[in-house]
Amino acid sequence: MKQNTRWLVRKCCVVVATLLLVFPGYAVDKPADKPTVPATEALARLKAGNARFVKGQRAPVNYITERHKLVAGQQPYAIVLSCSDSRVPPELVFDESLGRVFVIRVAGNVTDPEDLGSIEYAAEHLHSKLLVVLGHESCGAVKATLDGGKVSPNLEAIIRKIEPAAKRARQRGLDPEATLRLAVSENVREQMDNALKESEVLKEMVEKKDLTVLGAVYHLGSGKVEWLGHGLATGK
Repeated sequence: MKQNTRWLVRKCCVVVATLLLVFPGYAVDKPADKPTVPATEALARLKAGNARFVKGQRAPVNYITERHKLVAGQQPYAIVLSCSDSRVPPELVFDESLGRVFVIRVAGNVTDPEDLGSIEYAAEHLHSKLLVVLGHESCGAVKATLDGGKVSPNLEAIIRKIEPAAKRARQRGLDPEATLRLAVSENVREQMDNALKESEVLKEMVEKKDLTVLGAVYHLGSGKVEWLGHGLATGK
């Protein structure tokens, strides 16, 4: 009996050790033990950070201290779905440091199952109350959609997501530059809608007012983030 018990204990230890080796964040990737940040406060922080970025006045950061504090877990106050464009890094655009913003980046800031799963994780398990879909002017993915032409199958998957927004922009009969600007904004709104259409988790959280969804467009020259109207819900 004792031998069986010792064997079972050793077996459990091996399983736990294996989990920690294969999934090193498994035991520590949990919300930090601090109050959840309401969506209104989260938005205010992002706006203040962007104002500093525009002026070139970055807040002081002690990365060594912050790294040690974040070993025990994370609780980002906002989620940002942004384009992969190298000119638009959200942590810099919003002048934030480690552990503050949960960022998902993909060309054209489009939604797909992997991106939505990441967003669901941050909203459900890390308790972030604000989701921002961040587009940017002169977006190459949006321009490629407007221009048409043959692309690879993987790029085609991105373009299919953007096409409804591009179609709405084309129908306005504007010049190419204005059409692109409009298509960028329309694409942000399109992906906001898609996030709720394609994720029952996010839709339910919005309906319960546990999550706020906002759209924004980044301006390359000024560094300013333009906010597009009101959110779909006000997170608690």
